[in-house]
Amino acid sequence: MSLPGFTNVDHHAYTVPDLDAAVDFFVEIIGAELIYREGPVEDPDGDRMQDWLGVHPRASAQIAMLRIGPVTNLELCEYTAPDQRRTPPANSDCGGQHLALHVTDIDAAAAYLGAWHGVKLMGTPRAVTEGPIAGNRWLYFRTPWGMQMELVQAAPTLPYEHTTTARRYGPFSDEAEPCGSCHA
Repeated sequence: MSLPGFTNVDHHAYTVPDLDAAVDFFVEIIGAELIYREGPVEDPDGDRMQDWLGVHPRASAQIAMLRIGPVTNLELCEYTAPDQRRTPPANSDCGGQHLALHVTDIDAAAAYLGAWHGVKLMGTPRAVTEGPIAGNRWLYFRTPWGMQMELVQAAPTLPYEHTTTARRYGPFSDEAEPCGSCHA
C-alpha cells in the first residue's frame, strides 16, 4: 500500500531567523531562484495557526519559495511566536536536519563557500571508503545563521547499485533516460 495519489515530494521547508538574509544567501551564493514571497501568514484573533500548523495561535510567518537546482522547491519561513525557540537543533537532536547539495567538484565548491563571510566549513571534503555509497565525497557546512548543510559529490556508480534496481535520484548523463525509467 502507499499514499493514494502520491507522486513526489513537493517541497522542503526550513525555518530561518531572518528571511531576507536567508533568501539572499540561497539566491546570491547558492544560485537558487526566488519564486514568490508571501505573508504575513497569521490569525490574530483565532486558532488557525495552532490548528493548521501546530504552532502558537499568535504565531506569524513570512514565507519565501525558491527553486534550488532543476527539481527542488525550497520553502523558507521566518516565524515570530511567543513560545519560539531560536536555537537550531543539532543533527543528533530529534527534529535535526540538514540540506545536502550535489556538486560536481566538491573541492571547488568548498573553496567557494569558504570564501564567504559567515559560512563555516566543518573540516575538509571526506571520502566514503566502504559501504553502500563508497566513492562519494561529502562535507558539512553551516550557513551564517547556523543552518546545517552538506555538499555531496557522487561517484559515477555506487556499491549498492549492484544489489538492487532501486536508485537514489541524482544527476544523470545526457544519454541516460529520465528518472522513473532509469532502473537498469
